[in-house]
Amino acid sequence: MGLQDILSKHVVQAVKVIYNKELPTVEFQATRKEFAGDITVVIFPMLRVIKGNPVQIGAQIGQYLVEHVAEVEGYNVIKGFLNVEIKAAYFIQFFNSIKADATYGFTSPDPKDKAIMVEYSSPNTNKPLHLGHIRNNLLGYSVSEILKASGKKVYKTQIINDRGIHICKSMIAWKQFGQGETPESTGLKGDKLVGNYYVKFDQEYKQEIKQMIGDGYPEEEAKKQAPIFKAAQDMLLKWEAGDPETVALWEKMNQWVYDGFDVTYKNLGVDFDKLYYESETYLLGKEFVSEGLKTGVFFKKEDGSVWCDLTDEGLDEKLVLRSDGTAVYMTQDIGTAIQRVKDYPDVGGMVYTVGNEQEYHFKVLFLIIKKLGFEWAENLYHLSYGMVDLPSGKMKSREGTVVDADDLIDEMAATAGEISEELGKLDGYTETEKQDLYKVIGLGALKYYILKVDPKKRILFDPKESIDFQGNTGPFIQYTYARIQSILRKADIDVAMELDPENVFLSDKEKALIKQIQLFEDVVQQAATNHSPALIANYTYDLVKEFNSFYQNMSILGADTNTEKVFRVQLSQTVANIIKNAFSLLGIDVPKRM
Repeated sequence: MGLQDILSKHVVQAVKVIYNKELPTVEFQATRKEFAGDITVVIFPMLRVIKGNPVQIGAQIGQYLVEHVAEVEGYNVIKGFLNVEIKAAYFIQFFNSIKADATYGFTSPDPKDKAIMVEYSSPNTNKPLHLGHIRNNLLGYSVSEILKASGKKVYKTQIINDRGIHICKSMIAWKQFGQGETPESTGLKGDKLVGNYYVKFDQEYKQEIKQMIGDGYPEEEAKKQAPIFKAAQDMLLKWEAGDPETVALWEKMNQWVYDGFDVTYKNLGVDFDKLYYESETYLLGKEFVSEGLKTGVFFKKEDGSVWCDLTDEGLDEKLVLRSDGTAVYMTQDIGTAIQRVKDYPDVGGMVYTVGNEQEYHFKVLFLIIKKLGFEWAENLYHLSYGMVDLPSGKMKSREGTVVDADDLIDEMAATAGEISEELGKLDGYTETEKQDLYKVIGLGALKYYILKVDPKKRILFDPKESIDFQGNTGPFIQYTYARIQSILRKADIDVAMELDPENVFLSDKEKALIKQIQLFEDVVQQAATNHSPALIANYTYDLVKEFNSFYQNMSILGADTNTEKVFRVQLSQTVANIIKNAFSLLGIDVPKRM
């Protein structure tokens, strides 16, 4: 039983005994650093049940706790806040119970629980992954790992947008200007090669529009009649009709892109359990529209188009089938969601990692699935996130002004190398070891910088600022982990030794560190509930700050007694274990030396 549970039970008893009142809940908060105490009971909410002076009420409850709770050794009351002091033995007992647990903070899944499917990445096959995709991938992957750690079974998935006019733009540009070049002949990753032709299409399209306007065409007419645009439209019609030559080109260029994506995903450290392709799912959902028409979920307009009326829910009418019977994105998303539950019958909820510009779309999608009668619709969540900006401004794929994901990963490793060389901490490393370390530091910096921010907030990403060995950064935390590994390598003691709670003197620094360790389990659950890796990231930074304060103020290997030495080494080892586990939830590696 946790400390809050123990105290909550006895506070309720105290109120019953002293005031003959039933207290529904007890509110706690961390004790402010300027006051003595380890946990604070907030008295003010109790005034709805108990009438009286909050200071007097706090004192009476505090005295009851001292007399009836073995873990409590004292209290003080500041206005309406009861600061409770806990005996050192309680913290040592807690520490003894978790120090050997390599997975402390993680919960094993219950086989009876429903699984959760997390969708992320979901790129187009007309360009390489860029900085925006990186935030999407890091969020989706991290939330998947956090949900797993909280005790859920998780499937990771993506839907690849492999069809449509934007794909045909790359294809027609390659056909007209590519002269048969391939990733092998150019030495380019396939996704980059295809992305270059997406940019090439835009350049040629703009030139043709300019030429046609010069020839007297109105601008809007020129945009519609530009030869390269019409060629792309014709190619799309051929693809939809199953033209063998067009389908063969589509398959070839898409495979180039998939091969390129695989390299980027591997470098970024993310993976998937199941891939869905829009070319296979875009017709899904039509049968459910037919069913929904029969049950009154949808209605048909005079032109034959089918809609869902969501005005009672404060939204508008939403098109689900065009008048010519063709599907729209909403139709596809309805069908894909239902198909996923068919593929994985144990799925009871889904998380969609998609930018905040799609918030309305997902409100509508979730409502429609609920109206169709699927119980799991209650457990659909849009992991909405803000865009990533650069100091240089907004990115545009078609103009070639995006920050390529591969280039950014390489740049982060290079910057990590420059800073590490300046600090001169790599004596004795081989060149291979250095390069591996630079990648771990660079990727750690990138991932931490992005994940420490609440998903809903927009990010201004500064690569140089992210690779700093001081402050709230990935490298600072990685360096602390490496420092602890150095301590453990030098420790010539039995770290498995059991400590007697009554014989360990606990300093304020040691107690503060154990209190921070205690929070980890709850933080994992909170991060899962809120779908927020930022809670894990910032908890880890707070843990590292507490450890560094302890490290700077207390001798570990030079402790006065063997008991103190063993305890402090064990404490350091436990902190390192939590850093490693917490960072694994963010997809970040920790080096043993830095």
